[in-house]
Amino acid sequence: MTRRRIAYCLARWAAGLLGVAILSLAVLSNMAMRPTNLGAIDGRLAECPATPNCVSSQTEREDRRLPPLAFSGDPQAALERLRQTVEAMPRARVVTATEDYLHVEYTSAFFRFVDDVEFLVDPSRSAIHFRSASRVGRNDFGVNRRRIDAIRREFEAE
Repeated sequence: MTRRRIAYCLARWAAGLLGVAILSLAVLSNMAMRPTNLGAIDGRLAECPATPNCVSSQTEREDRRLPPLAFSGDPQAALERLRQTVEAMPRARVVTATEDYLHVEYTSAFFRFVDDVEFLVDPSRSAIHFRSASRVGRNDFGVNRRRIDAIRREFEAE
């Protein structure tokens, strides 16, 4: 077999392997179900999972904890302002909205991965707690942290 033929076979094998990997990721993202632990219980959102693809203002894990969003004035007005902020972001869809809670799904552009982002108003502290977690995978390469940072910049600037 010539070197050219070997290189050709290796290139086809690598392309096939890449295609299988991409197809697997697409299937995985489409099969991911909405978590059953969403929502607040006794004023707390669910703990972040063991994987590093989550950030929260209420987590026990220091490396994944960020401060809650701060607001002044009426808590319901703050939540409505937050809702407008997240709805203006690309690929965001509000799933649940109550007087003190917001659940938003963000879908990635390429593989259609879904991240669940929850917000819970704490009127006694003039704070909005959050939890942002990927449904699948282990590492989100900082996507959830950057998203919360962007939401904070927009929300607290108003």
